[in-house]
Amino acid sequence: MDTKRIVVLEGDETGQELLEQAIRVLAPDVIGLELELARFDLSLESRRASNNTVVYKTAVALKEAGLGLKAATITPEGADDVGSPNRILREEIGGTVIVRTGRRIPGVPPLGGVHAPISVVRMAVGGAYGAKEWREGEGDDEAAFRTERIERSVCRAVAEFGFQLAERMDAKVFGGPKYTVSPVYEGMLKEEMDAAAERHSAVRYEPQLIDATFALLLSTSGDPLVIPSLNRDGDILSDLVLPLFGSIAGSESMLIALDEKLEPRTVMAEAAHGTAPSLRGKDVANPMAMILAGAALLGYGDEKAQQAARAIREACLEAVADGTRTADLGGHAGTSEFTDEVIRRTRQKLEVWAAL
Repeated sequence: MDTKRIVVLEGDETGQELLEQAIRVLAPDVIGLELELARFDLSLESRRASNNTVVYKTAVALKEAGLGLKAATITPEGADDVGSPNRILREEIGGTVIVRTGRRIPGVPPLGGVHAPISVVRMAVGGAYGAKEWREGEGDDEAAFRTERIERSVCRAVAEFGFQLAERMDAKVFGGPKYTVSPVYEGMLKEEMDAAAERHSAVRYEPQLIDATFALLLSTSGDPLVIPSLNRDGDILSDLVLPLFGSIAGSESMLIALDEKLEPRTVMAEAAHGTAPSLRGKDVANPMAMILAGAALLGYGDEKAQQAARAIREACLEAVADGTRTADLGGHAGTSEFTDEVIRRTRQKLEVWAAL
């Protein structure tokens, strides 16, 4: 991947406004890096006008650059409309892993005593999503059927990336599928988790059934956790885990395509929230998740880029800790004001570190 070129995927409503704030933080005079930002308009209007051609062109650029920063986009409900750009992008770049990380935000009370980061690493394809469904019979005898499919290569990607992430986070790999009830289907992910555990013997590994995983999340508050999961299990887990930290504002989402060596080939980062149409144009929405998404991309660069990523992350959390908070976190700062403070702190950190 080209760590100096980032494909910028423009979106809709408040999602686009927050993307512009994140781009402000990535400016050369803030992070000391010259980034080439290739912008593509993925707004609903643009997708409709091009009949999704713009989405396919964006996917090509994303595969070439390897890094993408995406604004939230509208997915229309009509069956004959343009549908979800995320689905197209996922298929076109070969994205197999989605990672969402919940982390504590200073001053925001978490639920259930959770304070260490929790990353849900889920399949981006297969499973209940995209399954063939049909019904047979009538009345009380009517039956519904569904044919689901998962692939070993995807199971291996989820398991391997989960253990790689746990190594970087000094975390424990926790949880797993319902492999006792479904040893053939769900057991495939468990087999790949066990194999990854052998390859990464230094990583702590505590497999659990998915139902026990949900229950134990509320009592496992000490260790950072990485939870590999099936597609729908991970979708549901994310919706539980992120709010446990009191807000999803500190959580970015990443779609990852791995190469033949199971190393990240393409990474697309975005905020975990939607377009928030009611907040559009009011300068009150929280830009932190989008800013953290930009920082996550820098984490795949060289040492200087990684240092900038760390400065941005710390600047975000320290700004909140010192009282610069948007309304959703109980404060009075506007969107631009919060970004201004993150920029100031990021510059200051990088200047001090350079002096040291």
